[in-house]
Amino acid sequence: MTPFFENANVWLLIDDRAGNKAQVMGVAQALGGACTVKTIAYNTLARLPNLMLGTSFKTLDTLSRKDLVEPWPDLVIAAGRRTAPIAQHIKKMSGGKTKLVQIMYPGGRGEDDFCLIAVPRHDGLDKASNRFEIIGAPHGVTADVLEDARKVWAEKFAHLPSPHIALIVGGSTKNRTFTPTMARDLGTQARKLAKDMGGSLLVTTSRRSTVEATKALIEALGDTPTNIFKWGDTGENPYFGYLALASYTIVTGDSVSMCCEAAATNAPLYIFAPKDLITDKHARLHQTLYEQGYAKPLNGNVAFEKWTHPPLNAAQDIAIEIKRRMND
Repeated sequence: MTPFFENANVWLLIDDRAGNKAQVMGVAQALGGACTVKTIAYNTLARLPNLMLGTSFKTLDTLSRKDLVEPWPDLVIAAGRRTAPIAQHIKKMSGGKTKLVQIMYPGGRGEDDFCLIAVPRHDGLDKASNRFEIIGAPHGVTADVLEDARKVWAEKFAHLPSPHIALIVGGSTKNRTFTPTMARDLGTQARKLAKDMGGSLLVTTSRRSTVEATKALIEALGDTPTNIFKWGDTGENPYFGYLALASYTIVTGDSVSMCCEAAATNAPLYIFAPKDLITDKHARLHQTLYEQGYAKPLNGNVAFEKWTHPPLNAAQDIAIEIKRRMND
């Protein structure tokens, strides 16, 4: 029997959520082989619950609909609630032949349409035959990606004293605010750790980092040797270089994807997770990472310890499970 993926036509549904894109592309990379990216954009109907939407393309803008035409794929890989009705409609249009893989819970409608749903352990969902439990979120930060980044960025940061400490900063979420006070506390702790070790900080912020919080963070770093790349800065983003070259990494705990990408190296990882910033779901993820040895909490006067952990990336686990199920 010919393995499913030798000749499979695979579509990747990519929407405007950076985290969703990273997860889908990470799984596709782990699968290997050619895939077709289908970039989709939504209209206002996408705000409605999936239970109301049914199976259709009606949440898409006109251009996206025009790109989703036969020949229908053998497999669709997508992530997030809003992609689920679209993937399900593709399966319907194919006469049921298209297989669907969904990363994260698809929103409570037609779950049986999916041959595999990769659900994070911290979501706390019940077991089901088509649910596959993972730690965290899949991503594309592989050993090869890090090695390539190391070659590009090592010389550019060579003037900064070692050890290099990556400081990966997120920001406010839908229901929680990353305040200037939190940012100042984080900057103060990072500054002390760098000073105690005689090292430097490699700092990056995200689109959710407000101007006020970013300002407070940078002021708190004081005269610490740094390389800072703020969200919106021009030039090549050194994010992968930071991860590749860091002897230690600090990440804010407001993003599942950021935490998991930061755990993709062997370097000690510390999570900054003030109570007022972190949801219960994020707290469950952090606890899993602590228990599994991937991370430790950044609390007050904590001192860095030199320890290692295996790289974390659920993409490989999902890819193996997809191949197993497709070839059964």
